[in-house]
Amino acid sequence: MTTHVPAQPVTHPLAPSTSAPLLSPAGAGTARPDDAPPAPTHETGSVAAARARSLELEDQIAQDPSAFRVLTGERPTGALHIGHYFGTVANRARLQQAGVELLLVLADYQVITDRDETGDLRGTVREILLDYQAAGIDPERTTIFTHSAVPALNQLVLPFLSLVSVAELERNPTVKDEVRAGGGRAMSGLMLTYPVHQAADILFCHANLVPVGQDQLPHLETTRALARRFNHRFSPARPYFTEPDALLAPSPTILGHDGAKMSKSRGNSLLISATEDETAAFVRRCVTDADRHVTYEPERRPGVANLLTLASLCTGKTPEAVADEIGARGAGALKALVTEALVEYFRPVRARRTALTESTVDPLSLLERGNARANQIADSTLDDVRELMGTSYT
Repeated sequence: MTTHVPAQPVTHPLAPSTSAPLLSPAGAGTARPDDAPPAPTHETGSVAAARARSLELEDQIAQDPSAFRVLTGERPTGALHIGHYFGTVANRARLQQAGVELLLVLADYQVITDRDETGDLRGTVREILLDYQAAGIDPERTTIFTHSAVPALNQLVLPFLSLVSVAELERNPTVKDEVRAGGGRAMSGLMLTYPVHQAADILFCHANLVPVGQDQLPHLETTRALARRFNHRFSPARPYFTEPDALLAPSPTILGHDGAKMSKSRGNSLLISATEDETAAFVRRCVTDADRHVTYEPERRPGVANLLTLASLCTGKTPEAVADEIGARGAGALKALVTEALVEYFRPVRARRTALTESTVDPLSLLERGNARANQIADSTLDDVRELMGTSYT
């Protein structure tokens, strides 16, 4: 495996290979009280401020993609659907094509945060790897790895846990939302510490850019706070960890056929791997309304707006333009247009996926390279952390 060569010179004797100064906002890395709470979203990144910052970051990506290292990923709880594709996967492929270094974590340990069994995890990971490649993610250019295969990453959770209080974790909005969605299921310790584990995912590889939705901003604030606190406590002279920036890329919420958010668990989704017939059946089931004249009004007509959004994403036209094209021809004409648009848009994706499925290469074998690369980075970071903490005895 080729050893990574830093794209930029570093200033800290134990510093990561990414270029921290480019992305660090004013004041990042400066010492703060060790018990300072995570900076609230309204201070560092109201949604408007985060979006403005994201536009700046996009400009910087265009100018020098090599200055960025991105960490992103998902829990492997099922094959990916078109909500994943339009929400995250297509953007990852775009960043990869732009020349940004990309690390994708399949967070298999996090599958059991809110469930008792992992299910057919190997089969699920295999399907996701096929989806990734079909969507344009190249395992030779992007590091794809699993939580469970990188011990040093998970060991970083322990010192990070010493930097955050239980009260702070309990106040995390995403943790509270997940608990509420659990239907009364007792919260596991893994769920409570999920933001810290996510911080370890980001900080172990010194990612300086994390694509997120606005609902994930509190998680990233926890990561930024842990980076500050570690630097203040163990490396005050020359901060070791960079506080990563959020990249709020356009990520439309795609609804399932029942009008609820598309979800693997609800069974209302259209898989990336869906056939043409399955696509047509999905669109036929999509809820609309009794108004025959098609208009784009997301608040008043969410079902119709969702179909218009899908057509827009597939054709490049605005949802309003698609609505004008359909006019008074009704939901039937809209569904026919959306079916054709989805089928044609995903035709090359399906073709690539079919070819990959018929290949003799097991998709799981692709993890060997990614896991080795992630272990190389994590081992180096853990060695640095041990030295900074005074727990290196060799």
